Amino acid sequence: MTLRGERQADFAYQAVYRYMINLINEVSLEIPVKLPSLRQLSARLNVSISTIQYAYSLLEKEGRVYSVAKSGYFAWPATVKPQVMTGADLLERLYAAARRPAMVVLSGDEPALLGSLDGALLMLERQLVRRHPHHLQPWLQPCGVWELRTALAARYTSSPTRCWQADDVYIGADLQGVLEILIDALGLKGSVVVVESPCDYLILRLLQAAGVRVVELPWQAGGSLNLDTLEHLLRHEPVHLVLLSSVVSMPSGIALSAEERLGVAHLLDHYGCWLLENDTFGELSFASSPVPLRNLVNPERLIVFSSFEKVLGPEAPFGYALSRHLSSELQRQFLLRSFRLSSIRQRAIAQLYQDGRFDLHLQTLREHLREQAQAMSQRLDARMDGRVTYRMPIAGASFWLQSVAAVDMRQVFQRMVAQQVVIGPGELFSLSGLHHQHMRLSHTFNGHLNLDITLDSLAQALREAQTD
Repeated sequence: MTLRGERQADFAYQAVYRYMINLINEVSLEIPVKLPSLRQLSARLNVSISTIQYAYSLLEKEGRVYSVAKSGYFAWPATVKPQVMTGADLLERLYAAARRPAMVVLSGDEPALLGSLDGALLMLERQLVRRHPHHLQPWLQPCGVWELRTALAARYTSSPTRCWQADDVYIGADLQGVLEILIDALGLKGSVVVVESPCDYLILRLLQAAGVRVVELPWQAGGSLNLDTLEHLLRHEPVHLVLLSSVVSMPSGIALSAEERLGVAHLLDHYGCWLLENDTFGELSFASSPVPLRNLVNPERLIVFSSFEKVLGPEAPFGYALSRHLSSELQRQFLLRSFRLSSIRQRAIAQLYQDGRFDLHLQTLREHLREQAQAMSQRLDARMDGRVTYRMPIAGASFWLQSVAAVDMRQVFQRMVAQQVVIGPGELFSLSGLHHQHMRLSHTFNGHLNLDITLDSLAQALREAQTD
């Protein structure tokens, strides 16, 4: 079987995605089923490993499959009932619930659902294919094509002393692959890493699987980090690095004040600590963005990571990192990974930066997100009967809600699944048992539902799950 010919009308990964959907739908057992490996499918379908990896990442995001470190990908059959999942890992239960037909997934944070550049990328790619025939495309560029690396270096440069070169930029198949490389290149196994909390569960699970000792630094109710606690950790723990967001922390949707940002930068510099900056939502602030942390800290002890997907949509799956150091180790790791990324698609993304379409799209997307968040806030105030509190998010596509009364949030999750709605329980965003009274609720989603009725049901589920 080959999927090469389908690129004339489609991206290769979309054909792989459809093939995998059919394969998963053939599963009939009520237990997790191991799926073919990346290399097996690459050989079977005659496409690159990176194409297979991206199709799997889409399926994982949709909750159709889940990955297990060093074991591969597994699928939950569509026939699995919610009660069958009650004893499973909570993240597996979320994936399995999202996999079931007709489910409305409100657990994610996907800003590009309000507007992606999929069509523009597809058009640009076709133009570039005509200009650069397949036999002239250089595949062996393990760190990404020069045009895109140059565009990113220019975008992240802010001054003569805080500048980046194309050689400092590394592009991988997706964010997970890039993070795995950074964990290996930095030698984080067995080390101590301070991470803001709540934190994306992909990052937390990757650190956990790599044997990293994660120390969580919780955001306080008032929307700030306790700098005294951070200083205590830097002084008394062998902290290898600190992982913080560049501008806006998600899923909490809040940002440090200018004074607090300077305080964080001072502490990192004083204790000679590295910053691993998460810039995934860095350009999605509804209003003007604060100065990112990377422009305040010592650039010699800084690594930045992000992806294109949150802004551009699923046609731009690549993750990337910027680092002035570790060049030989990062190049070695990218070579070992053998990412065979589409050079044409990377050039299409670079073209979006160069001709200004990226910025125009970003401006429109921010406005849509702001309007949607305001509408969601009004609905929450009107329908939730005062059962949750929240801070108005300043970026992204979700709300971080806290129950006013003590509740069993897992029970709330199960009750909503029974009504074909998936929420994101807060405990997923911690490794140390924090945020049990919180949930992430998206204000952008696929599927059809009456949002007012859904919020009424959520308020009732919170009431019925009270523990005091």
